[in-house]
Amino acid sequence: MIIKTDRLILRPLTIDDAEAAFEWTGDERVAKYMIYSTNESIETTKEWLRSIKPSENIFGFVRKSDRKLIGSGGIRLLEDGFWEFGYNLRYDCWGKGYATEASKAMIEYVRSKYRDIRLRSECAVENTASARVIEKCGLVFKGYGEYTSYDGKKTFKAKIFEL
Repeated sequence: MIIKTDRLILRPLTIDDAEAAFEWTGDERVAKYMIYSTNESIETTKEWLRSIKPSENIFGFVRKSDRKLIGSGGIRLLEDGFWEFGYNLRYDCWGKGYATEASKAMIEYVRSKYRDIRLRSECAVENTASARVIEKCGLVFKGYGEYTSYDGKKTFKAKIFEL
């Protein structure tokens, strides 16, 4: 599935994206609040790319102006019926509206297939920029929770947003 926005092309990720993806998965500034830990090598990024199933709604974010892969994100149906979305971008692409643009496109993609959907997203309390993206997508703060990284090394108090 390919989705186009004003400035981005959202498309499936492939193993050929490893070098570009390592630019953000290997950056501790980007991984700071993520559920994954900073990738120590490009091999870790390749393992992640190989693990993505075509049925998962995970997209690479390609900037139209220069065809550069600048981030990734996904939207998935949770067991409780909510759709949850998330994203991450290269550090030099922060604050330019790409996360909001890509997130809105993923949400619209799911809405076009399933009509009325319930949305949820969460971010670390300290990650105010991510909270703002979620709010720009129309979600409202519902409460606090927490999440732990895949490797169990990081636990964050989280803000939970729903629509």
